[in-house]
Amino acid sequence: MVKIPELPANTFFVEVSGSGLPEVDGLFVPSTAPPAKSESGTVSSLGYWNGKMAWDRADGKATRSPALSFSNSYTSWRISRLDGHLAYEITCEDKMPPTDRKWSVYKNGGAPAPKVVLQHYDPRRPCPKPNVVFVLGGPGTGKGTMCELAEVQLGWTHLSTGALLRAERQAGGPDAAIIEEFINAGKLVPNEITVALLKHAMERAIRKTGRKNFLVDGFPRSLANLEAWYKIFGREVELPKMLYFVCPYAVLKQRILGRAKWSGRSDDNIESVKLRFDTFEAETLPTVERFKSEHKCIEIDTSQDRQAVYALVGSNLAEHTDKKLAAQPLTERAEIILGLRKTEKG
Repeated sequence: MVKIPELPANTFFVEVSGSGLPEVDGLFVPSTAPPAKSESGTVSSLGYWNGKMAWDRADGKATRSPALSFSNSYTSWRISRLDGHLAYEITCEDKMPPTDRKWSVYKNGGAPAPKVVLQHYDPRRPCPKPNVVFVLGGPGTGKGTMCELAEVQLGWTHLSTGALLRAERQAGGPDAAIIEEFINAGKLVPNEITVALLKHAMERAIRKTGRKNFLVDGFPRSLANLEAWYKIFGREVELPKMLYFVCPYAVLKQRILGRAKWSGRSDDNIESVKLRFDTFEAETLPTVERFKSEHKCIEIDTSQDRQAVYALVGSNLAEHTDKKLAAQPLTERAEIILGLRKTEKG
C-alpha cells in the first residue's frame, strides 16, 4: 500500500464569482473526497488532490469531487461545472489557486472566466475578532514610521483612518457621497462611518491574510471617536491598548523642519507645526487620560533614536506578535526605515 504523506490540514475556503456559467459561482470548502489515485498516479489525502489543496462545492451539487483542484498532467488549476465537466483553468504551478491573475475558459466553460478569492475563515460564519492596538502621537512623533516597521517586520497590519476615508471616497463606495459632502464642507466625517470603515478593513484583512493583529494609526483622537468605537464594536469588547508617542516640542520642530526640505508638504513650517501640536494636545489629551485611567496607555519617548524606539514598540507588541517573525533578521525594508541601510538616493 502506498504511504500517503502527512500534510497540514486544508482550512481555506474559496469564493468563485462572476463566471459566464452562473452555476459555477459559489463557495468551495475543503474537499472531503476519500483518498484516491489521480490520473497522474498521485495518491490524494483528505482535503488534497495531486499534492495540493482541493475543494468541493459547499452546496454539494457538483458530481465531481473535488470540484476545484490541481492537475499534475496539465500543470493547471481547474474548476468543474455541476455535471463534472471542466469549465475554467489557469496554467501554473502555484501552491494555491491564483487570485491575482486571470483564469481561462476551458472547453465546457463560458466567458467570462470567474474571479477567485481565497478566504482564511469560513465566510458563512462571523469573522474572528481582531487584536487592536491604537497608536497616537503628535505631528513628527514618528508613529507612521513605527507602524510601517511593525507591519513589514512583525506582521502587524497598519491601518490609517485618513487613508481608509480617502480610499472609500475614491472608490465610490457606499459612504463615498457622505464623505465627499463633509470634506468639501470642511467638516469632520461622522465618527460612525470612520469606525465602520475600520471594522470592514479589519475583517477583509483577517479573511484574506489570516492575520488578526492591527495597529490603528491616529485613532481615537477624541472621546467622540471612542464612543463611536463602542457603538460599532460593542461595550462588552475590551478596550484596546494604546501606544502614545511623546516627544518634546523642540525636538518635533527640528524634525519637521528637517523633513520640510524633502517632503513637499505645505504644513511643514514653524507656524503650522505649532498649530498642529497645540490642536493635537487640546483635542487628544482627554482621550489619552481616559486610557491612562484604565491602565491601557503606554507612553513611548520618541526623542530617542529609531532603533531604541522600535525596540520599545516591539516589546510592547510582543504578547501578540508571531514569535517566528519577531526572531527573524531585519528585512531590507526595515533596515532602510531604521537608517541601517542606505538607499540609492543616499
